Formats: sequence, structure tokens, C-alpha cells
Amino acid sequence: MSEEQAQAPDEEPQAYEAQTAGMLAEKPTTEFEAAKAEILASGGESNRMVTALVKLHQALTEITLPLDLPGAEEQRAARQNMVEQLENYVIPRMMTIDAPLLAVVGGSTGAGKSTLVNSLVGTKVTTPGLLRPTTRSPVLVHHPDDARWFGQDRLLPELERVDHPTNDPGALQLVASDKLHPGLAILDAPDVDSVEEANRVLAAELLAAADLWVFVTSAARYADQVPWEFLQLAANRSTAVAVVLDRTPTEAVQTVAGHLARMLASRGLKDSPLFIVHEGEVSDAGLLPADHVAEVRAWLDMLADDASARHQVVTQTLDGAVRALTLEVHPVADTADGQGEAAQRLRADADMAYDDALKSIMAATADGTLLRGEVLARWQEFVGTGEILKALESRVGMLRDKILGSIKGKPQQAERVTAAVQGGLEMLILEQCEAAAEKAEAAWQMSPAGRGMLATGPADLGRASRALRPKAERAVRDWQQDVLDMVRSEGQDKRTTAKFLSYGVNGLGVALMVVVFASTGGALVGAEVGIAGGTLLLGQKLLEAVFGDQAVRGLASKARKALEVRIVGLVDEERARYTDQVDALQIDQGAPERLRHAARKVSDARFASQRGDD
Repeated sequence: MSEEQAQAPDEEPQAYEAQTAGMLAEKPTTEFEAAKAEILASGGESNRMVTALVKLHQALTEITLPLDLPGAEEQRAARQNMVEQLENYVIPRMMTIDAPLLAVVGGSTGAGKSTLVNSLVGTKVTTPGLLRPTTRSPVLVHHPDDARWFGQDRLLPELERVDHPTNDPGALQLVASDKLHPGLAILDAPDVDSVEEANRVLAAELLAAADLWVFVTSAARYADQVPWEFLQLAANRSTAVAVVLDRTPTEAVQTVAGHLARMLASRGLKDSPLFIVHEGEVSDAGLLPADHVAEVRAWLDMLADDASARHQVVTQTLDGAVRALTLEVHPVADTADGQGEAAQRLRADADMAYDDALKSIMAATADGTLLRGEVLARWQEFVGTGEILKALESRVGMLRDKILGSIKGKPQQAERVTAAVQGGLEMLILEQCEAAAEKAEAAWQMSPAGRGMLATGPADLGRASRALRPKAERAVRDWQQDVLDMVRSEGQDKRTTAKFLSYGVNGLGVALMVVVFASTGGALVGAEVGIAGGTLLLGQKLLEAVFGDQAVRGLASKARKALEVRIVGLVDEERARYTDQVDALQIDQGAPERLRHAARKVSDARFASQRGDD
């Protein structure tokens, strides 16, 4: 037992089965699911394997591979093929192990499959196509006593059952014939190399649902590549195969049959029976001479009549399909891991770009950067210039009272500072979010996954959103109102004091904004350091004169946090333009390991059944 298996404790089989049965019984969405729920709930010694297969089916359906990474398309197809194999053959067959053996007759275009089927049955049950490609529904021939085995909820549940010929490839025509022995059903499938893709897909699905492949080829087509790809797949999965060399001239039989037998042996199919159907005249009823197909017919009748031989064929194919599934899921799980990692990298790239923007914005709102240009000019107008600034540069401490007494700010001057602050903040937010969008786009362009996301996402991801500017305007105005509300609330018991009346709510609010923006002078150089430092000191002392130093510290901290909340909200909305794209992928990071665990459960059940354990 591997370390990974040892770390995943086995569940009690009964509890595991009951849990799965309950899960399926809660909401069976199809007849197929309802049949699975019924089998699981009914009990029986086969339940352990059926339950494990149902869990594997569930785990496969939970895997998504939405990113266009190298190899993803191949593994999407592999995942879908496994889901269909479980739905169309493995689980239904495991539920109905005693059902008749299904022999699917498939092969090359023009090999004579339909004529062979009619000849084996002894009557015309399927119509050969005179024109290529032949488009019609597959035909399943069975003994009347076996009709109950081929209902909608068993074999190939997605195909509608009909009792008449149709050109609908989504239908399965059922034909009851007492000329066929009970215990055997024959299905005439479309050409595996049809020029119509729908025919090729359906042929592959039907062959995947077969207990036995009766592969028909001809002297002219036996070496074609496409049929051999199917035969190699059958060999890899240990599927029971019989090969019929049809329409073979007598003089070519020895040469062609010998070469074909060597080809079968070299591809792991040396034990597959090879039958020769000589070229002969087709009767008006569409049948070959009975002696031409006698060997094939006798072999199929033997399988139908011999329950042991029939069971051996079924279990060989079924076990091979189960074994292949447990191996084939791992590349899908590995690819899903890669998709999850790629999605995490995409999110991390976007987060890094917008985290950097947020840090830059918050730093610029604290280090004095905003106290340049228009904001600084308007503030100087508000607090006065000349002697005040000279005093700040020389003897701030000695002239503090004089400074505070000389402020001549008017309401309209406070509003100008407010407007300058608003404009500076908005510009800062817009510039940094624009830079973040460009940075995130550049990072995504560096990977196939990111390029695919950009190609299918909004066209303007590399720019800040059009809605950002009005949102930023509203957020800054709301923050400024927050500041005024804080000043108003803090000054409730001081509104009649001379100092409060002198500066007003707007003037004190402006001072509080300046204190928030100039907590350090780190971003400024030269003379600006002194100006910013003096600006901060002047604003702080103005507030302290009204509220006291402890209250000012609390106001500054509260205003700073309110500003941060609003800026974080804006940046996160911009970030979401990228992260929502990742979230929309709906990649379940735990799905790959659940798939591997489900495959181990199937392997455990398979080994247990081979040992004869319960």
C-alpha cells in the first residue's frame, strides 16, 4: 500500500455505499442516475465496485479544464470519453452483469457491415448504404426474450429507443428477431472512418459500449490507419475482439489473411479470432450465401448458448475497461492540477499589481506627496504667507501663538483647499489604478493561460475602468464629508468658543486633511521638506488649540482609517475586473485529488473482486 493510500483511511463499505446511494437518490436528474441510485440502494455483493465507479464518475464530472494550456484539449477529450464510457457501458454493464452479450459490428467504410449483420441474423434488419456517408441510426438486433435488457436506463442511456428506421444518429433502433439466439445482441454501428464527424463520434461511442467488437474490414481496406487506431485501443483495454475479413476474393485470401494475422499479433491481438467471409453474390433480400457466414454465425451462437464463455468475454472487456479508467484518470488529474496552479498565478499577478497600487496610494496620502502644487498653494492662501512661513522656517516654537493668531482663512479659501485635495486624490487614484491595470495585463500576457483569458475577457482590461473616475470623485467627496462630520461631532461642546467659531467646521476639516496627508515629509526634498513639516505643524497646532492634542491624534487616526477604507474599496473594485475572470473559471482545487482517490477506490474494489473478497 502506498503512503498516500495509507493516509486516506478506508471508509466502511456499507457506510460508503449507503452515503452514495443516498446522494444519488436525493435528486436523480436522468434515468441513468435513477438506475444507479436504485442499484446502490438495493444492496448486493457487487455494490462495492458499483459504488466506487459511481464515485469515479462523479469525480470526473467535477473536473474542469477551462484554461487553454498545452495539452488541455487532449485531456478534455479524454475526460469526456471516460465519462461516456462509465455512463454508456461500465456502470450499466456492472449493474446488469447477466445481460445478453452485446457484439458491436464496426469497421471501415464499404466493408459490408450491414450486409454481414443481415446475413448473420438471416433476414434484412438493417439497410446497407448505397451512398457514402450513410447517415442513419444504429440498429440493435436482439431475441424477443431479451428486450427487457435494452431499456432507456441501461445500455447507451442517452440514445432514444425507436422501433423504426430513422436518420437520427441520436436514436437507437431496436429490432427483435427470434432468428437470433437469446443471450446475444448484435449492433450495427456507423463507419469508424466516415467522412461525417458525427458518424465517427457515434461509432466510437458504440464500440466503447461493446462487450465484443466484431471488427469488419476488407481486402482493400484492412491496412487503413483509422481502423487500426481503434483496434489498438481495444488491445490496450483488453477488449474482446473478433476480426472479419469481408469481401475477399478467393485468390487473395491466403496472402491478405496471413498479413492481417501478423498485424493483429504485432498489436497485441494475436488471440483474437479471425474469420474470412469470401466474396459472393448478395441475394435480392440483401443476404450473403449462408455458408459464407456460417463460421462467424456458429461462433456467435456458441457464445450465446454457453453462459460461461459469454461471461468470460463480458468480464474480460469489463475488467479491461475498468483497469484502463483507473490509469487514464491520472493525466487528467495532473492537467487539472496545472490548471489550478495557473489560475492561482493569474490571481496572484492581478493581486500583486493592485496591491502595489494600493500601497503607492496610501503612501502618497501620508508622506506629504499630496502637499505639492495646487494643494500646497491653496493651503498657504488659507493659513497666510510671508511672516508665517518665515517664522515656521526659523523659530516655530517661539512664534507658535503668533502663527495661530495670524491665520486669516476665509470660508471660500477653505473650499479651495478642499477642491484641491479632491482633485489631487482623484488624480492619484486614477494614475495608480491605470498603472495597475497595465501591469496586470502585461503579467497575464506572459502566459498562455493569461493570453487566453485576455482574449475572451473585456476588451479594456489593460486600462482603468471607465466607471473609476466618477466612483473616485464620489469616494473622495464622501471621505471629505466624513472628515467634516468628525470635526462637527468632536466640536459639539466647543461650537460657541471663539476659536471654533473663528476657524469653522470647514477650516478645521481642511486642517485635519492636511494633518492626515503630511504625517511624514519623506517624499519631499529640499525646501519642500520645511514647508511640509511646517504645514503639518501648523495644521496640527490649529486643531490642538480647539480640541486638545489627544483628541487631534484620535481624529487624525480615524480620518486616516476612513480614507483607507474608501480607497481599498475603489482599488478592489478595479482588481475584481481581473479576479472575477479567474473566479468565473470555477476551478475546484480539491477536485484532482478527489479524482485520484476515486480511482484508487476502483482499483481496490477490482483487486478485491479478483481475490473473491466481499
